[in-house]
Amino acid sequence: MVLLIQSNIARRSAIQIASALRQFHRTIDLVCCEGVRARVRFLSTIDDAAEKQSHEKVSNKPSICTADELHYVSLSTCDWRLALWRYLPPPQAPRRNHPLLLLSGIGTNAIGYDLSPQSSFARYMCNQGFDTWILEVRGTGLSVREPDPKNIEKSAHTASNEMENANDRGLSAAQQSTKVQGASEKDHAALVHEEPTVVSTIWNESRLVTKLTETFIRLSERVSGFVSGHWSKIVFPKLVRRILKRLEDSFPYKRVNRIRKKLLSLLEMKENSAVIDSQVGALSKKLVNIFEEGHRSVSSPLFDLQQRLTTTVGDFQEQLDLILKYDWDFDTYLEEDVPAAMEYIKAQTRPKDGKLLAIGHSMGGILLYARLSRCGLEGRKPGLAAIVTLASSLDYTSSKSALKLLVPLADPAQVLNVPVIPLGTLVAAAYPLTSRAPYALAWLNEMISATDMMHPDQMKKLVGSSFCNIPAKLLLQMTTAFQERGLRDRSGKIFYKDHLHKSRVPVLALAGDLDQICPPEAVYETVKLIPENLVKYKVFGDADGPHYAHYDLVCGRMAAERLYPRIVKFLSRYDRTS
Repeated sequence: MVLLIQSNIARRSAIQIASALRQFHRTIDLVCCEGVRARVRFLSTIDDAAEKQSHEKVSNKPSICTADELHYVSLSTCDWRLALWRYLPPPQAPRRNHPLLLLSGIGTNAIGYDLSPQSSFARYMCNQGFDTWILEVRGTGLSVREPDPKNIEKSAHTASNEMENANDRGLSAAQQSTKVQGASEKDHAALVHEEPTVVSTIWNESRLVTKLTETFIRLSERVSGFVSGHWSKIVFPKLVRRILKRLEDSFPYKRVNRIRKKLLSLLEMKENSAVIDSQVGALSKKLVNIFEEGHRSVSSPLFDLQQRLTTTVGDFQEQLDLILKYDWDFDTYLEEDVPAAMEYIKAQTRPKDGKLLAIGHSMGGILLYARLSRCGLEGRKPGLAAIVTLASSLDYTSSKSALKLLVPLADPAQVLNVPVIPLGTLVAAAYPLTSRAPYALAWLNEMISATDMMHPDQMKKLVGSSFCNIPAKLLLQMTTAFQERGLRDRSGKIFYKDHLHKSRVPVLALAGDLDQICPPEAVYETVKLIPENLVKYKVFGDADGPHYAHYDLVCGRMAAERLYPRIVKFLSRYDRTS
């Protein structure tokens, strides 16, 4: 009777594990087939392309979009639709030859460029005759993940409502995890509901274990494929450590621990990936054999082993879901989002020489520098007539940037624990402590804007509505800008500083004297790499004031009077088609 009860519990637990693993397997499979999905989209029919074209411009744009038009760019590699805010020059404005692209900083949307009618960099530039476009890269602002073009407008309004309610909704990474968990629980319930009615015997139990074994082996193969490169040293060992922790009180502990050490040593090797994958698969099978032996023994220490493993795999599944949801980095923006936006804008505006003007703030400027560098390395034309960077650098090592405080958050060992940084929620939550007594976090204000350089209402809107979530994967790559030789590509082999001198695109680089995020010395570290005849460098701020912090270059109260005219003068000089 005891054996039969144990068999029943084990059978249910095994099914739970198999259900969790099957869901986990489906998630990994979505990533592994991404390349196939990309090829399918690339080979889409003319009708599909026509359907996408018909949904490029939203006829009923959300209220939060203060631009004249809202457009969406479709990507061939995924379901993301990138939002483009368009500002049309008035009839009386000077005629320009090139459209203007604006790129925002890390984890920010278009609002910073258009805070209010009194503080709108985008509106100022369009009034100067520039057909102005603000790109919201994936994961920011009104950009949406929507597979069906017919639902773009609806998704845009949903995103707008979320942005407008940013101060009240209190969305946190924990709540996002709860949403993912809720979805996983529904899928899990559906899978458990499919459980067949069988007689509880040792033979049936063994059959279920065999099925579980096959699922777990497939899981290990999928994980090995997904976590290529440096991710393999994070994700797979992490899963094994968690399983090991569940086994602390059982006899397989030592055997599993030995396998864990072998896995870690394999992942440190620089051998052929196919050989390593094969060995990882073999070790995974050994893990399954250990679990199967313990399962057959039905010994008391392993009585709840299946439940332990189910919990472990389930938790791992939820965290991996978040990683997959926010699975992009700096190079994704550089290689996919920015080029797609540039091609779309050129198709809409048709500049005679096929070039754009571009302005980038913070990470936006870094993207422009990286594009110049990558095109120089590959011998390609960047498609830019001239660029302006605001508080941007490829190398922060020589500065005292406050961003160094974020480096620990991008520790590879913490990626699973913190797969996404809810920057918008953190900043909005901290704002009351920066602006009210006892001003415990008043120093945070100085990182955004210098004293008296931004109206309180504009500061409140900037803090409450413009910041978004930042994937740990993106932050992980960005922190290489604080390491020797500066920002590098995801492979770690290309240093963007090394090829910037090959560019022939004119650059205006601006810095703020009190910018704690990208200090003037950091800006100059990149400026000095550009040929002198192609670069202009200016630090804004006087000894007696006014002073300029990170966002004052974009939306500070003195920007329209002192910065914007200098930018217009520079861009006008290169707004030729010859």
